[in-house]
Amino acid sequence: MPTYTAPTKDLQFVLHEVHKISESATPGYADLEPDFTSAILEEAGKLSSEVLAPLNAVGDKEGCRLEDGKVSTPTGFKEAFAKVKEGGWTGLDMPEQYGGQNMPAVIGSAVGEMFSASNHAFVMYQGLTHGAATAILAHGTDAQKNMYLPKMVACDWTGTMNLTESHCGTDLGMMRTKAEPQADGSFKITGQKIFISSGDHDMADNIIHLVLAKIEGGPKGVKGVSLFIVPKFMVNEDGALGERNAVSVGSLEEKMGIHGNATCVMNYDGATGFLLGEEHKGMRAMFTMMNEARLGTGMQGLSAADAAYQNAVIYANDRLQGRAVTGAQFPDKPADPLIVHPDIRRSLMDQKSFVEGARAFILWGATLIDTAHRSNDKDADGLVSLLTPVIKGFLTDVGYDMTVKAQQVYGGHGYIEEWGMSQFTRDARIAMLYEGANGVQALDLVGRKLAQDGGKHLMAFFDLVKSFCKENAGQDDAFDTDFIEPLKAASKDLQAASMYFMQNGMKNPNNALAGSTDFMHLFGHVCLGLMWARMGKAAKIALANGASDVTFYETKLTTGRYYMARQLPATALHLTRIQSGADTVMALDAANF
Repeated sequence: MPTYTAPTKDLQFVLHEVHKISESATPGYADLEPDFTSAILEEAGKLSSEVLAPLNAVGDKEGCRLEDGKVSTPTGFKEAFAKVKEGGWTGLDMPEQYGGQNMPAVIGSAVGEMFSASNHAFVMYQGLTHGAATAILAHGTDAQKNMYLPKMVACDWTGTMNLTESHCGTDLGMMRTKAEPQADGSFKITGQKIFISSGDHDMADNIIHLVLAKIEGGPKGVKGVSLFIVPKFMVNEDGALGERNAVSVGSLEEKMGIHGNATCVMNYDGATGFLLGEEHKGMRAMFTMMNEARLGTGMQGLSAADAAYQNAVIYANDRLQGRAVTGAQFPDKPADPLIVHPDIRRSLMDQKSFVEGARAFILWGATLIDTAHRSNDKDADGLVSLLTPVIKGFLTDVGYDMTVKAQQVYGGHGYIEEWGMSQFTRDARIAMLYEGANGVQALDLVGRKLAQDGGKHLMAFFDLVKSFCKENAGQDDAFDTDFIEPLKAASKDLQAASMYFMQNGMKNPNNALAGSTDFMHLFGHVCLGLMWARMGKAAKIALANGASDVTFYETKLTTGRYYMARQLPATALHLTRIQSGADTVMALDAANF
């Protein structure tokens, strides 16, 4: 069975030596001293490794069951959920007035990575609740907040998001679920939603569904979509649970992965719902939840890659197979371990350099969210909005690829369920699809985010890279060669791609859209290149200051050099594809595919 070790030391390095959170002016960050965050991460890591990780394979094998209209979760899930709740982890970064601990999002992200890596399917129950609670916090009335948030923050009640219908996913303007106004101000919700993660289960007393529906007589398309709170059980004025609402589980989806999460078909048969936010403004309210979910989904790409990588390293060191081409490394054994072979090393270095770079990228994004929300910083909000499709799309695309690489290290054993590696690959695959498929993320990036606020935020990103290079160049020839020059070259490729879209996208939009996925990946590589340059700088400073753990920092520099030399040059390939335009992409008639 696979194991998981929480990367607390690396998280501490990124938080304090790279992003220097306790030195930040963002409100709440001054309290995040290394000893304080270490205590949090150690406890979360212990819970992840000792409680959640052992249930990962259990959830995969058992799945969820629907019997007599009730959904049961896998063995051990209820007890583990109780432990997570008891520790206050579900409300870590939620407001104190509703029972949360009001910690910054960056701490929630660091803890979330470990929880997700240890048991992806399990953590979705609380993750979706967090998103639903965030939407109610942002758009609900005081009465709605007081009624639902204390229970949701504690995860005594959980939450869902209901968007997709069998005939419409991305194109939500086609939805058929309707909302009929009632005399008492409520609505009757009628329709069917599919792919509803955590739609029903036995771990909470109530489930608060956020449901998109159209009020009869409203505008057509997405402009006529509203968002409603539809509880599984009605809630009385005193907070006690009342009668069962007219919402039920039609079936459980049989899925490729995340078997431990109950993915439901939900039927609303005149269920009582309450408007959340304004009429016909449901998409704005739902995107509060959706944007948070997209950042969390990007983290799932990183988490799956890390869990798979950790096990691949163990196997590569244990499995004896062949001899090193330069001569036997372990002559007293019948063969050398896999780790001696260059191609295995290449694969593991691909995985390691991605995981550590992605970790820094995710946590940087979380610091931007904190700056935006806690300091009301519009520039930080604009920058993280630009980066959101990159975080979601690039990290889940590459994260999935890394689970495949980890599986490959095992050879044929990677294809055998007994070893558990296929679960990482199967579970990781969903992250490329839900919360907006990655092709849509790329379209959003190129079609909307690049030009947002006149391109201001894209230019701010280029300025960040330029400033880093300018401030850190010329001090160390090796650092210039290994980090600064590759980052400059990659940034120039990103600028050239952006210029291509500006010059050709207006004349023929297909030229931009045909290159959108390549652009998203190009952008992602530059982001990880920037993170590795920052980590390389931090490691150099630590070594110069006489760090006691020399191996850790030298390993960090070596891994960074690998990424800059072997992965970052992919920006040139993506640029060439982008500049080839749409002609070859659109050349075939539909009948000739």
